[in-house]
Amino acid sequence: MENFEPKIIGFCCNWCAYAGADLAGISRIQYPPNLRMIRIMCSGAIAPLYILEAFHLGADGVFIGGCHPGDCHYMEGNHKTLRRVLLVRKLLPQFGIEPERLRLEWVSAAEGQRFAQVVTDFTSEIKKLGPSPLREDAYELAEVTHQAEAASVQAHK
Repeated sequence: MENFEPKIIGFCCNWCAYAGADLAGISRIQYPPNLRMIRIMCSGAIAPLYILEAFHLGADGVFIGGCHPGDCHYMEGNHKTLRRVLLVRKLLPQFGIEPERLRLEWVSAAEGQRFAQVVTDFTSEIKKLGPSPLREDAYELAEVTHQAEAASVQAHK
């Protein structure tokens, strides 16, 4: 647990949160390397299934970054995102996942410092929660899949 480094999947809006992350990088603002960022055109494109799949595959946390309300390049994408995140947070305990493992933040392209701070805070919060309860299952599934693939290759030789 002391050496635990969380794996966080980040879905970031191209126009705001991703640009904010870019600004943080250009400005050499430090933040933890635990976030594996996926660039999307709009936070409204994130289906609840994507969030659940990230947890199913062993993510310790899921971060969603979008434009501030009223600044969405696609008009109402961030409003859809908010409704979906609230719904998924209600579902997570049924899968044994703490709702705190899912975080939604509004970050503009000009907020590189804010992006770094939000990622730092979220990483710290996930460290306190510890590994995802599904993480172990994901590793077991990966191992079983690997063994099955190896057996299949041997059988076809």
